[in-house]
Amino acid sequence: MLTDPADPSRVLLETADLAGDHDLVLRYRTPLREIVTWAREYLCRPHEELGRKGPVCPYAQTALERGTFYLAVRPGRPGGPEAAEILAGYRDWFPRLPVTRGVSAQYRTILVLFPDLPESEAAAVIDHAQEALKSRYVSEGLMIGEFYPGPPPKAGLWNPSFLPLGSPVPLLAIRHMVATDFPFLRDDPAQVAAYLDRFGDRPPAALRAEIQAVAGRYGLVPANTSCAPSLAGS
Repeated sequence: MLTDPADPSRVLLETADLAGDHDLVLRYRTPLREIVTWAREYLCRPHEELGRKGPVCPYAQTALERGTFYLAVRPGRPGGPEAAEILAGYRDWFPRLPVTRGVSAQYRTILVLFPDLPESEAAAVIDHAQEALKSRYVSEGLMIGEFYPGPPPKAGLWNPSFLPLGSPVPLLAIRHMVATDFPFLRDDPAQVAAYLDRFGDRPPAALRAEIQAVAGRYGLVPANTSCAPSLAGS
């Protein structure tokens, strides 16, 4: 278990902690174990509707194996703005988490569970928080994803008929941005600019043409033959 030095009330549980007697574990052991099982049996495995080879999440297995898969629980039934405020603290803590030797930062993730939210409220609360926070997260090189029963009506990248973001407990997931995240950002010019600042000099080959086209549409002019941008006219 990790405790945030900036706020001792903010803790992160590791999978081994789910056998312990921390107050959060005693109260929420069932949903915590549900999410770990979901991660192992869904995120870490291929899915026939995914539209590509490999597991649903390419990073979950390593995160679980190397101890960089962290769980948080926020009791109660917050509204969307309150949930966004709660997540801001985890965003600030995320870059300060211990570095695991030999494990790339891209395998670090925090899942913040809202197990008291009824299914009838989960979509509105989780979607509001994710939308409110996404641009700030992206500007800092992070991604925030929404998961809840339903599932969320966002299609997969490789199969538009597949809705991959369903989970048995409402949650928001934090992880580092990676170069292949561009399709999740292409509809927002500020997020595209933030992506290009970080990955414009080394875009994935499969996405290079799309990145250049989208950058041009938003007036983001490549600064070199890769994709690094400068704002047009700046």
